[in-house]
Amino acid sequence: MPDSLRADKWLWATRFFKTRSLAVKACAAGKVKRSGLPVKAATELRPGDLLEIPFPEGPGHRSIRVIGCIEKRLGAPEARACYEETTPPEMLEALKAWHQARRDAGPGRPTKRDRREQDRIRGFWE
Repeated sequence: MPDSLRADKWLWATRFFKTRSLAVKACAAGKVKRSGLPVKAATELRPGDLLEIPFPEGPGHRSIRVIGCIEKRLGAPEARACYEETTPPEMLEALKAWHQARRDAGPGRPTKRDRREQDRIRGFWE
């Protein structure tokens, strides 16, 4: 096990991002932070680093402490052994509430009838 690893490779190997290119894009956009500062994809991560990673869906971010470095993408239990979740419980509760509100919003994509009703209410055709 190496003592340091590129940020994009570590994020992919620990299953925070589905592909390495998505990890690179998140780093380039400044969404992944280490100690409050944006991380570039080539930045070396070491055990003990504190990371802020955005949730794939929904508001907020996860707080992660790097414990170990792995180069290859392994199973979820092995990946979880490489980091410690330090996200506050209230952040996780807010994310659950956000998901519940989205689920209660409706069955999904509006039908043609629903869109016509929305347009009529908004005065789109008037």
